[in-house]
Amino acid sequence: MTTVRIPAGWPATEEEARAVQDELRARVVLDAPGPPPGAGHVTGVDVAYDDERDVVAAAAVVLDAATLDVVAEATAVGRISFPYVPGLLAFREIPTVLAALEALPCTPGLVVCDGYGRAHPRRFGLASHLGVLTGLPTIGVAKNPFTFTYDDPAPERGSSAPLMAGDEEVGRALRTRGAVKPVFVSVGHRVSLDNACAHALALAPEYRLPETTRRADSLCRRALKEATGPGPELAARAAADPTRT
Repeated sequence: MTTVRIPAGWPATEEEARAVQDELRARVVLDAPGPPPGAGHVTGVDVAYDDERDVVAAAAVVLDAATLDVVAEATAVGRISFPYVPGLLAFREIPTVLAALEALPCTPGLVVCDGYGRAHPRRFGLASHLGVLTGLPTIGVAKNPFTFTYDDPAPERGSSAPLMAGDEEVGRALRTRGAVKPVFVSVGHRVSLDNACAHALALAPEYRLPETTRRADSLCRRALKEATGPGPELAARAAADPTRT
């Protein structure tokens, strides 16, 4: 497990964070198809919080895209790096997610975030933010539609409907299991929306959520429990020096 400091110069106010979003959003690549489903590696990332102890844990789990077997995994823990502000959640998560990705012993391939990319009020959710910072192809697969609207897709697996912000399509509601609530797919960086949906469907052969998200969710929760359990070294260090983990 990697421990993470809040980076020097990290945004401390909403105004600073929005300025960073504005700068980085211009670098999102929307006209690249991305890797084909079922080939190479695909990596899920997710985070878990303990707000009372000011700790966040991130996990990155690499799967073989063809078999969905786990190839590698890594975790990182650190202090929560930004207050809770809707639309700015990436600033709470990015430092530990980056550390988990950097700790992997292999290339991540496509990165699947449990959250949003273009389907974001400022069109720059975690998947887009992470993609621009790493250069990796990224997509967001979220559990709910946030503030956006959609018509219910047909009940069959694979059916989809546009996720709309007014007249703009920002993602799709995708049925990964028949007659089960859809997931909400959006482009992060260097992947087309059609391909993002194809990946999400390929990664969810049995359950509503992609295997990438399921594996990363389980791993980050376990890492958080280990980091905040009775008498961990991490908690002792954090208590002794609140500027570090």
